[in-house]
Amino acid sequence: MTYENMYSLLRPLLFALDPETSHQLTLQLLRVAGNFPLSNFLINQIYKTESKPVHAFGLTFKNPIGLAAGYDKDGVAVRGLAALGFGHVEVGTVTPQAQAGNPRPRVFRLVEDEAAINRMGFPSKGMEYVSRRLLRLGLDTAKSAPTRPAARNDIILGVNLGKNKDTPLEEASQDYVKLMKVFAPLADYLTINISSPNTVGLRRLQGREMLEGLLEEIQGARYELRDTRPILVKISPDMTEEELDDAVGVILDKKMDGIIATNTTLSREGVRRRPEPAEGSNLKGENGGLSGSPLKGRSEAVLRQVARRVDGKVPIVSVGGIASADDAKKRLALGASLVQVYTGLIYRGPGLVKQILQNL
Repeated sequence: MTYENMYSLLRPLLFALDPETSHQLTLQLLRVAGNFPLSNFLINQIYKTESKPVHAFGLTFKNPIGLAAGYDKDGVAVRGLAALGFGHVEVGTVTPQAQAGNPRPRVFRLVEDEAAINRMGFPSKGMEYVSRRLLRLGLDTAKSAPTRPAARNDIILGVNLGKNKDTPLEEASQDYVKLMKVFAPLADYLTINISSPNTVGLRRLQGREMLEGLLEEIQGARYELRDTRPILVKISPDMTEEELDDAVGVILDKKMDGIIATNTTLSREGVRRRPEPAEGSNLKGENGGLSGSPLKGRSEAVLRQVARRVDGKVPIVSVGGIASADDAKKRLALGASLVQVYTGLIYRGPGLVKQILQNL
């Protein structure tokens, strides 16, 4: 039986559960399977793919397909996720202090659209917990050159950083700098997340003035740490063309190393069906960020504009609506160096990475 057939049998059972419960179940299964040598070996063999190296940000990725932030928020299943064939895994979003995020229900499936809406609000066990998790996995890279091949099944590890909900925007840089100091020795690259729609006011940090101040503080902290770890900035799909040009201009001016485009969208363009019922939901249009197939067109449009504006100066990671080899090929052709998936895994299963790589 192929992994596609196995997942087709398992999916109805997972979809019978609340989306967040289903997610936590699969994450814990991957955590357990990844931590035992025999099961980790078997998963590696099932999902093993031919190496298709990509060089970006001074790092060598074994292939261009990565896991987007949000799947493993607290870094609990890195080994199991790496065994699925990803070229990189981005954990987080991590906040300095632990926080619960928004009340449940906060994740909704749009099955007919192969999409999801989430309003998680950066639930995180905090930087101390996540850093301990990564240290237990032997992920301390402080004494290694940032260009070294990663040692976790050749996986490149990114950590996605976000401010706490209660931190005023004017003090947001303090949260990001705290996180940088903790995770620079533990990650191959860091991502500054200023584009989630589910933390009130966060996207205002993408405006020129606030973004200049934030990235100046981050660049200063990097100089103080004497660390050359790549720093990427994750942007929203919901900016106007002028806002997007301004944001990319600041990212380039402040010498950031790359751009991740894009986060989830507040738009409902392309959505045909309402979310699946959830306890306490009135189904009259759930708030939160939309991901999956309906985001594809907007994410591609943003990638085109960013690629023109960047003009090869820094690499771009494309994410949003990628669920097939054709989707990945198009993003790479439009100028992305790497792509990331998340919602596609929900609908296509853990064999998605292998399916894409076999057809790239």
